[in-house]
Amino acid sequence: MAKTQEKFKTAIGGQALIEGIMMRGPEKDAIVVRKGEELDIQVTPRKVPAKGSFKTWPLIRGVVNFFDSQVCGVKALMRSADLSPDENESQEEMSKFDQWLEKKLGDDRFQKYLIGSAVVLGMGMSILLFFLLPMIASSFLNRWISNNLVLHLVEGVVRIAIFVVYMLLVSRMQEMKRVFAYHGAEHKTIRCYEAGLPLTVENVKQQTRLHPRCGTSFLFVVMILSILVFSVASSLLLALIPGLAAMRGSFLYSLIMICFKLLLLPVIVSVAYEINRFVGRHDNWLTRIMTAPGMWFQLFTTNEPDESMIEVGIASLQAVIPEQEEMSLW
Repeated sequence: MAKTQEKFKTAIGGQALIEGIMMRGPEKDAIVVRKGEELDIQVTPRKVPAKGSFKTWPLIRGVVNFFDSQVCGVKALMRSADLSPDENESQEEMSKFDQWLEKKLGDDRFQKYLIGSAVVLGMGMSILLFFLLPMIASSFLNRWISNNLVLHLVEGVVRIAIFVVYMLLVSRMQEMKRVFAYHGAEHKTIRCYEAGLPLTVENVKQQTRLHPRCGTSFLFVVMILSILVFSVASSLLLALIPGLAAMRGSFLYSLIMICFKLLLLPVIVSVAYEINRFVGRHDNWLTRIMTAPGMWFQLFTTNEPDESMIEVGIASLQAVIPEQEEMSLW
């Protein structure tokens, strides 16, 4: 489908939920979930760092925003799950441990515990699957491959292969097809807004479901960037500690290098965030090349939405547009 010419770029972004969409604007967050013919809309003020705060500094704001988006995303998913008709019809009772914990902590602290646990578990599983597993796999090649760049290219290929296979398997799950369709509705609605068109179902339908600032594109940047950062940083480490190279091939060497790379993950996330901001603000041959892998992969992580999903996208976006619309621009 041909892309409508955009008139501006917005900082508004979103996330697909279970039968809904979360949209994040400069001042407000909105969670819109479809309940039959009705839409459940929750709008909350967005807590943003004060202007000039160290949290807004380049290479720091990336990590801050990443963790903030993870927490907000989990909260939104939990709310959409609670409102899901299937969930309400067959809601399972809490385990005795959860009941005891809720009694001891109180409802608010118990909710924070659940959100914190979900964030830690989700991030832990992602690090294990997409970073730790490729690191361990490539560590077996240390004794045969002495060139750092080649070793990290192999590690990067393994990492991207695991990610692609994982996402392809997820995209084939029946229950995820609707979530990916809501993902498409989110992108198409933002595209319509950036084209300066009235937010109607017909206008949104005409938009492409691909967007350069998607989280999928961000993850691709993280993975590709990790090849360069891990290669350069590990070479510097070996240069600073000459005795470490003599340990190559040993278990201790592999353990040291894996721990060192894990410590570099916040740096990679920060740099990837700045790259994502750059490609989100510019449209030229360079940014199109940089976003091409992520845009291509969105063909699997987004589906064409139906009109009811588009209505959710429109409602969620309209809820977060600030009174002074220039505040929503990049």
